[in-house]
Amino acid sequence: MRLLDGLLGAWLRTDAPMVALRNVVVVLLAAIALKNVAAYAAGYWRTRIQESVARDLRLALYGQVQRLGLRFFQGVRGGRLVAHAAADADQAKTLVGQTLTSGFQNGALVLVYLGILFALSWRLTLLTLVLAPALTLLLRPVIAGVRRRLAEALDQRGELAAVMSESVEGARLVKAHGAEAYERGRFAAAAERCLEGVVRAEKLALLAHPLSETLGATVVILVLLVGTLAAVGGQTLRPELVIAFLAVTLRLLPPVKALSQFPAHAEHALAAADRVFAVLDHEADDVDPPSARPFPGLSREIAFERVWVAYEPGRWVLRDVTLTVRRGEVVAIVGPSGAGKSTLVDLLPRFVEPARGEVLVDGVRLSQYERRSIRRHLGLVSQHTVLFNDTVRANIAYGDQRWASDAAVEAAARAAHAHAFIERLPRGYQTVLGERGMRLSGGERQRIAIARALLRDPPLLILDEATSSLDVESERLVQQAIARLLEHRTVFVIAHRLSTVARADQIVVLDQGRVVEQGRHAELIRAGGLYRRLVQPELELAV
Repeated sequence: MRLLDGLLGAWLRTDAPMVALRNVVVVLLAAIALKNVAAYAAGYWRTRIQESVARDLRLALYGQVQRLGLRFFQGVRGGRLVAHAAADADQAKTLVGQTLTSGFQNGALVLVYLGILFALSWRLTLLTLVLAPALTLLLRPVIAGVRRRLAEALDQRGELAAVMSESVEGARLVKAHGAEAYERGRFAAAAERCLEGVVRAEKLALLAHPLSETLGATVVILVLLVGTLAAVGGQTLRPELVIAFLAVTLRLLPPVKALSQFPAHAEHALAAADRVFAVLDHEADDVDPPSARPFPGLSREIAFERVWVAYEPGRWVLRDVTLTVRRGEVVAIVGPSGAGKSTLVDLLPRFVEPARGEVLVDGVRLSQYERRSIRRHLGLVSQHTVLFNDTVRANIAYGDQRWASDAAVEAAARAAHAHAFIERLPRGYQTVLGERGMRLSGGERQRIAIARALLRDPPLLILDEATSSLDVESERLVQQAIARLLEHRTVFVIAHRLSTVARADQIVVLDQGRVVEQGRHAELIRAGGLYRRLVQPELELAV
């Protein structure tokens, strides 16, 4: 009051009543305007801060995902990661934007009211402070249960997102098999589990309000009894002070109650944050040590020396594989399903690392080179062609060749026998392909992937079942494109088709993770081993 009197008293006190009224009106309007400007600024900065927190969490999560190896992705569902980046980050931001703001505001009110209470009666205030901690102690089991149940509910939400993601990605398969009702049932079951999980958590969280109010009322009643008995008994506490103390205590209850509910509200954000940080804390295994150096390229040979690989302890995918590939050779990797063919070629871009043995390039361990540098020298065309919801041009010029000229992109498409069908698209090279390239047939998607590899012009090439599941005409065009792709490169080909592997410089036959045969096509046919049994059906058709 003294501060206000010192600032405005002389201006408000005047002999002219109308002037005094005008000044009072100006002060009131200025105070209201200042309050609303402050409220607007607080709301703006609260929103900006909490959205910045969500953005930073998403960026950190995305960056961490890119640093994780393929082993991590084999054990997690994509929908769950989407839920972490979207829903969990949104949930976590409320801890900063709303919960902490409310906590600071109510904490400030509690401090002000406690100061007033100490001024009125330090004895009753100390009694209040002794009784108040019981509020937190009694609520602690409730808070712990809330966090546990919220974590379960968020897991169910992630499962719901995963089911939705699978249904969208497999839309063609779902429709082909008439499984719409089955997928609706799966989604409904996941949605029901999510509902029950949230309800269980909220049932426990809602107990915080009645418990805190009951305990707060108990504290007030005890303070009232003690204060009244002291005043009636003729002690130093006057009745009017008891009434004032009680009035301030009642004003203190709402912020104290809000603070007591702070942990319950915070648990929602903390449970979501825990899920995000569980990924952030995962060991990043697709990063290079500071000593790693740029990959100089292949001069002589690639050697696999007694290589063992396991995705899980004790379950070997590759066993004691020894293989030498000279520069410029085309090597075909064949074998039954699950023999370890894809794992063998995944060692080259360092998608996986050997548990034992070494991969050497010109006598130097591959692990000494930077992953990104190695991958710049590699091209990969697989049976699972990945196309993005972007233009044809952007998909061909994907990655570090995105600045390629239009002429270079078109030349790569022509070499891949893709230019003709691209020209027939509504906007040619500027046509957006839709999610996963659904506008195109399987053969057309493969030729886009081959054009991408041709544009990159890699000295090392991996073809992983690149012609599987194609019709005869599509396979013929893809094979012609592959023939150009093989020129003047060191190539690893995984294939079952005889037409693909028969022309290889050497054929490596894998079975249960081991190299069981190795040689050229004619040699292996004469040997009459596993290779001959694998290609026998095509040999009979050729005859």
